[in-house]
Amino acid sequence: MVDLATRKLPLAGRHGGSGTVRLTPAVPASRIALRAPDDSIAGLSKVLGLKLPRKPKTSAHGHGRYALWLGPDEWLVIDESGTELVALAATAGVLHSATDVSHRNTAIIVSGPGAEATLAGGCPQDLSLGAFPIGACSRTLFGKVEIVLLRLDEETFRVEVWRSFSDYAFGLLGEAAEDAGF
Repeated sequence: MVDLATRKLPLAGRHGGSGTVRLTPAVPASRIALRAPDDSIAGLSKVLGLKLPRKPKTSAHGHGRYALWLGPDEWLVIDESGTELVALAATAGVLHSATDVSHRNTAIIVSGPGAEATLAGGCPQDLSLGAFPIGACSRTLFGKVEIVLLRLDEETFRVEVWRSFSDYAFGLLGEAAEDAGF
């Protein structure tokens, strides 16, 4: 009999934090790295069910799906229901490039009153609510790792990280959470 491989999430079973911060692996999601010229944005927005943002540091959200602006013609699209996003984008019939990065990325949810201070422990960006409001997103660094950061609400952030760096990122977040708890 053939043994079948079972996919295991890189941070399965991991939890961490402190008295003021909670660290949890995000639910599995499908993701695409999307590139498109200006004249394709309307068609892609229509099939994705949300308006692709056009301004730096902004995102769009709806129906369990996020579109994060990463550059003038680049977005990270995340779907928590597991929709096949490459196939969905193809139905737009417009010029674009959609690459499935679902198996490359994983996400960590950082929540609680100390979330901002925890992320400040490794991220050089100003993450205060005034500078990084709800819905803001950015490709940045946390420690030595590139991340995509999304502010979900006043005290909750989503940290998208390559799965090969997820242990390092989770560990560093754990250390920063302990510091933020004091």
